[in-house]
Amino acid sequence: MSPIPRRSRLAAALLTLVLGAVLAGCGGSAEETGTDSGAQGGAFPVTIEHKYGSTEIPAKPERVVTLGLSDQDAVLALGVKPVGVVDWFKERPYGKWPWTKDLWGDTQPTIVGERDEYDMEAVAELNPDLIIAQYSGMTQQQYDTLSRLAPVVAQPKDYADYAAPWQEMARPIGRALGQEAEMNQLIEQMDQKYAQARGQHPEWAEQTLVVADSFQPGIYSAFTSSDPKAIFFRELGFRLADRIDGLAEAGMNAAELSSEQLDTLDVDRLVWVTSSEEANDRIKAEPLYQRLAVHQDGRDLFVPYENPDIGAAFSFNTVLSIPYAIDQMVPRLTATS
Repeated sequence: MSPIPRRSRLAAALLTLVLGAVLAGCGGSAEETGTDSGAQGGAFPVTIEHKYGSTEIPAKPERVVTLGLSDQDAVLALGVKPVGVVDWFKERPYGKWPWTKDLWGDTQPTIVGERDEYDMEAVAELNPDLIIAQYSGMTQQQYDTLSRLAPVVAQPKDYADYAAPWQEMARPIGRALGQEAEMNQLIEQMDQKYAQARGQHPEWAEQTLVVADSFQPGIYSAFTSSDPKAIFFRELGFRLADRIDGLAEAGMNAAELSSEQLDTLDVDRLVWVTSSEEANDRIKAEPLYQRLAVHQDGRDLFVPYENPDIGAAFSFNTVLSIPYAIDQMVPRLTATS
């Protein structure tokens, strides 16, 4: 098999996040210890609950390692540059995206793994005093090993892996860094930006939307309601098509469709997020796709993952990427409405 082109690797990585079902059997039960304590006004120690129990952070962290795929955004938003990060899609996880480039500056953190495969020795060499793994599939075994190195804030306990709302991942990060009030303010700003877009386009509340992609002929992927891409458009005010969740295999963030199932995508608004113009042309040339009313009426929209980095922005769906994604998408959605 020939190597996957770089742009396709990015798109494929953004698509194929497996949610908690595969790893659920590896984890222990969370402790029901009540509400999180501490971090009021930046006070320490602070205790944070998560999937594998609770973690106490004794003092304000100075050397932070992020193991969640987009966790670095929330950390950077609070003025902290992680010393270690994971590589999501064989691209630099720092200094590339327009919403983080200035915040990273010349800093180049150490790569300590790829997605959910962590290099424990590399993490240890960084001598971290906090490890964050919110948007991750960290297992119980990985958590136990890493907890010997530093306090670990694992993924939220009330959600499947990779399925927690962005706000529910950002808040523990704010508390862990002693900046709970600052993080809440950032979340409020994002909520206001979404609300502004909804207020300017109340018609979106009456429209059903699907986000989709296709990497090879005859196979199409529609993202479920737990995927950040779908969540982004729901927060803009659109209704998501319930049938997509029902078609997805357990634990997957997308439903895989054949050409014969393309009528599933015949909704009010269809957003394709793709890796190339070639993919766009292939989709548009599919005879069964050409029959769909959403295509015939021009209610479909093709946006790239990169250049401009629109798909990447709403795939991250963080306190840093959301403003960029909204500013890029609202004019495009308005132009095709």
